Amino acid sequence: MTAAPPALIPFPYRVVGRTDETSDTAEIVLEPVALALPPFVPGQFAMVYAFGVGDIPLSLSGIDGSRLTHTVRAVGAISGALHRVRPGEEVGVRGPLGTGWDLATAAGHDLVVVAGGLGLAPLRPLVVAALATPRQYGRLNILIGARTPGDLVCERDIDGWRAAGARVQVTVDRPDDRWHGDVGVVTALLDRARFDPANATAFICGPEVMIRATARDLAHRGLAADRIRISLERTMHCGTGHCGHCQLGPLLLCRDGPVVTWTQAEPLLAVREL
Repeated sequence: MTAAPPALIPFPYRVVGRTDETSDTAEIVLEPVALALPPFVPGQFAMVYAFGVGDIPLSLSGIDGSRLTHTVRAVGAISGALHRVRPGEEVGVRGPLGTGWDLATAAGHDLVVVAGGLGLAPLRPLVVAALATPRQYGRLNILIGARTPGDLVCERDIDGWRAAGARVQVTVDRPDDRWHGDVGVVTALLDRARFDPANATAFICGPEVMIRATARDLAHRGLAADRIRISLERTMHCGTGHCGHCQLGPLLLCRDGPVVTWTQAEPLLAVREL
């Protein structure tokens, strides 16, 4: 009998840590119960299975050897079940799946990281990797947008990133009485980013409308389309390119993405869906 490829086999992982990020979002840390999956790279995702409920695609918000971190927002039955897990419980994980940010090819470049909402979570491993080897890159700009101050994720990382030399800017759409920072869309922060368009690479993740606006703005500023990398996580179901739920033109985003270049994505996103 032929064994199934690793991407089709859910491996048991145990929850070893859990942190509430917002009222409906939690960070869960997983370790293999026995065998570990092959190594993940920043930008890839896993299919995470809540036993008895189902599985969903979740990007990695932290990678530490065989220990995997996911940031889960409760929006449905499966994500709600995963959001409720506690240390000691087990889930199923299969992967690694999809394409990564390919940070190595940005060596020597200024980096522009733009995140909208929960999109900061998949970008977090990239930021951690860039800060671990700062001499390999130029200036690191991190631009973060959230709906409200209470929706900010990875908030506890921001001061550390600033202390490590990153230029971090944060804005919200709807401030509360305690917010004293910027208000507005994340693209407005691009005016403060310090980068040379001829020698920079951008990484964008967030709502699709925000991705389109940011990528177009960066291209208008002179950044080459193939140096603008975006993560598109449309409705994924199988994670292996078989079901077609995540098709975008010729791309199956669970297989050919989620990370693609703006060169690939721009003409496809311009096509109006019926």
